[in-house]
Amino acid sequence: MEWLQNIIEFDKELFLYLNSFHTSFWDTIMLMITRKETWVPLYLIIVYFFIKNYRSKSVLVILFLALTVVASDQISVLIKESVQRLRPVYEPSIEHLVHNVFRKGGLHGFVSSHAANMFAIFGFTSLIFKNRRYLFLMLFWALAISYSRIYAGVHYPLDILGGATLGWLIAFAMYKLMMFIENHFFIAKSPKIEKTKLSKTNFKIVFLVFSVSVLSFTIMTYILHHYNYL
Repeated sequence: MEWLQNIIEFDKELFLYLNSFHTSFWDTIMLMITRKETWVPLYLIIVYFFIKNYRSKSVLVILFLALTVVASDQISVLIKESVQRLRPVYEPSIEHLVHNVFRKGGLHGFVSSHAANMFAIFGFTSLIFKNRRYLFLMLFWALAISYSRIYAGVHYPLDILGGATLGWLIAFAMYKLMMFIENHFFIAKSPKIEKTKLSKTNFKIVFLVFSVSVLSFTIMTYILHHYNYL
């Protein structure tokens, strides 16, 4: 199909364009962004507000968040094995042009598991917290991590788009299933998950944790490069 081949070729060209902007400093920044360990404080504060806001129902919320991530991760891997689209770093026609950071990863890249998992977390927690500022903050977070995968040379833009779409759809489906279980099987009626939002004050704490995390690894990267440790 000619139209599909045209899309794939455009995807390669867009990838090479986006992947071409790199420096040693940004290599380290993107490596920090793409690693899950960097965001542990953010994950912990989200779980904290689940427990604080929903009390006994927090078990249900945390369980479904975990199920959402597991589902997005495993389904994205299944799609990779089915589609078998080579990652840019393994594609013979362009691999010599790819700027790769850290490691190459598995052979196949469509869809991106990083994008699927991050957009699953973004989608599910945004639906739970119902806070517009939180939504935009987490969207920025998910997009930054997704872009880091292009920067690192391991995913095409379409890999990211496919993963993001998959993650959001799974998050939406899991949220709806959780609402069904809460409404039909939970004896405790209060607080209602659907009607409980993340307050402005609590969002400020989430934003503070996010900002400190970003500032910390940026300063650390600057120091390491300034004194030629990297």
